[in-house]
Amino acid sequence: MDAGQGLSTDEVQSIREALAAGRKPRVVFTASAGQIAGQVGQVVELTDPEVSDEFVVVRFGRDELPFSPADLAVAPKGAGRRVAEPKAEPEPPAPPVVAEPEFVLDTPRVPAQRQEEPKVEQAEKPPARRAVKAVKPKGPAGLTVTLAYADGEWTVAAQQGSKALAKPYVVKPAEALKMVALVDVPGVQEAVEQILGTERAEAEQQAEKLRAELAEIEARLAELREAR
Repeated sequence: MDAGQGLSTDEVQSIREALAAGRKPRVVFTASAGQIAGQVGQVVELTDPEVSDEFVVVRFGRDELPFSPADLAVAPKGAGRRVAEPKAEPEPPAPPVVAEPEFVLDTPRVPAQRQEEPKVEQAEKPPARRAVKAVKPKGPAGLTVTLAYADGEWTVAAQQGSKALAKPYVVKPAEALKMVALVDVPGVQEAVEQILGTERAEAEQQAEKLRAELAEIEARLAELREAR
């Protein structure tokens, strides 16, 4: 797999199933992970992706650091394993060299100069560590309360993010007027009072009509009683 690509949704799900089965899948760091790109680590935990985008916890050396799926890719088979080096066969010992005698009178003795090889000290560089990004806590989703009027009824609904907390339910006009009174917006309150005034006038007209019909029925009933 190309180390430049991040983990897909299916690959993250496969890693989650492998962790549930007790395995620790191997992953390789992509270019977006910084200077440790190409190195191999083991996934040890998946945290809540809604809390932080870096929810894939990877063990790299002695550290366990969180990364985002874009920083990782599934490691190819055999990645991170050491290949056993073939053992070198020992060389046969060299035959001893027999020094021939030399004539001391003809050859002057010259003291051999001792040459010391320069010592080169190489400081071990500590493994580079990737700076851990601060995880910002994710705030709660927004809450929306809606007061609506339609078909002669007032309804109230509540929703938090994409989750409906309360489906629209009917409230009395007086309760709707109290809710609007909490909002210090004259235009909104005037619109509600106008709607209530219109409903009140229609209700009064209907009541007058019913009273007139009731009076006619009572008069008819009185006539029928007198005819007995």
